[in-house]
Amino acid sequence: MPTALLLENLHPLATQILTSHGIEVVNRTGALDEDDLIAALDGVDILGIRSKTTVTPRVLEHAPQLSVIGAFCIGTNQIDLAGAATRGIATFNAPFSNTRSVVEIAIADIIALTRRLTVFNDEMHAGVWNKSASGAHEVRGRTLGIIGYGNIGTQLSVLAENLGMSVVFYDSAEKLALGNARRMASLEELLEVSDIVTLHVDGRAGNAGMFTAEHFSRMKQGSIFLNLSRGFVPDYAALRDEINAGRIVGAAVDVFPHEPKRKGDPFVSELQGLPNVILTPHTGGSTEEAQEAIGQFVATKIRDYLTTGSTTLSVNLPNLALEYTGASRIAYLHRNVPGVLAKVNQILAAHDVNIEGQLLGTRGDIGYVVTDAGSDVSADAVAELAQLEATVRLRVLD
Repeated sequence: MPTALLLENLHPLATQILTSHGIEVVNRTGALDEDDLIAALDGVDILGIRSKTTVTPRVLEHAPQLSVIGAFCIGTNQIDLAGAATRGIATFNAPFSNTRSVVEIAIADIIALTRRLTVFNDEMHAGVWNKSASGAHEVRGRTLGIIGYGNIGTQLSVLAENLGMSVVFYDSAEKLALGNARRMASLEELLEVSDIVTLHVDGRAGNAGMFTAEHFSRMKQGSIFLNLSRGFVPDYAALRDEINAGRIVGAAVDVFPHEPKRKGDPFVSELQGLPNVILTPHTGGSTEEAQEAIGQFVATKIRDYLTTGSTTLSVNLPNLALEYTGASRIAYLHRNVPGVLAKVNQILAAHDVNIEGQLLGTRGDIGYVVTDAGSDVSADAVAELAQLEATVRLRVLD
C-alpha cells in the first residue's frame, strides 16, 4: 500500500481522495525543515505540501521511495523540479484553482486602501470620530497598473474594468490584452501612469528583487502598492521609506521574503505599524472554496498518475494524457537519449510481449514511454528494462 505524507493543513478532501484509492495517508500540521522532512519521508511514496515546505536536492537524495510530489498551491519554486525529474518524481501543482480568491482579495485591498478604510478603522477603535473625505477616493476612473498579466492578472484586469477603472499592464512575455486594457512597453512607463500598482509575477529566480527602490521612487505621488505574488520580488525597506515620505499613501502585502513555517510563530516586518497598510499572512488564495478546489485538483492528479501513469499538467515530466484500459501498462521514465524506444521494444519482443498501444513524450533531459501490453509482462522482462542504462524509474500498472 502506497503511503502519503501531507503537510501544512491541506484540505480534508485531498485525504479523502487518496484514501479512497488504497493510499495510506499521514497528515501533519505546519511545514517541516530539511532535517525533519528527510526523517518524515522514510518509507513515503507521496508528498503533499504547500508553499512553506522546501524540497531541496538533499531531501530528494534521502527519499529514494518518493515517486510523486503534490504542491497544493500555485507556485513550485520551493521544489527542486529538475532534481525531482532526474529521479523520476512527478510533480503536480494547482495553477488555476485559487485564481478567483486572489483576485477578490486584490479588489478588496484596492477599495479599502483607496477609501482609507484602515485609517478610519484604527481611529474608530481608538475612540476618534474623524468624518472626513480627505484622501479618500472612488476607484472609478483611477488607473490600475498590473505587473504580470497571467491567470490572476488577466482576471483582475476584467473585474477592475467592471468597477470603472482604467487598466494598463506590463509583462515580459507577449500577452493578449483583455477588454480595454493597454499594454505598456516598459515597467517604468506603467509606473508613470498608474494610481495603483499590483504585482502578480511568478516565482522564477529571475524575478527576485525585480521591483527596486528606483521603481518605488518612480511611482506617482499619492499612489498605492500591492504585492500578492512572491515575497522576494519587491524591496520592502524601500516601500517603507516611500510610505513614510508620503509618496505612497497605502499598501497591501500578503507575501514576505521570510515567512513563519507554522501558525502562531512570531512574525516581524519593516512594514508593521505603518499607516494605511494591510498585512495578511499569505492568505490571498486561502478561502475555503479555493482550498477545497486545490485539494481535489492536486489529489486527483496524484491518483491518476499512480493508477494510470497520466502526467497531464505535471510541471517537470513529459505530459501524457492516459486513461485506464485494463491492459498491463509499463510506465518507463528514462533519460532522453537516442535509441531508448527501440531498446524497449526489442526487450518486449524478446519476451513475447504483444504491444497494444504505446506513447512517447519528452521534456528536456527526460523521456517517458508508456506501453500497453496485450499479455502479462514477465518479471524477467521488467528486470531487463530496469537494467537499461537510460532507466530513471520503471512501474508496471495492472
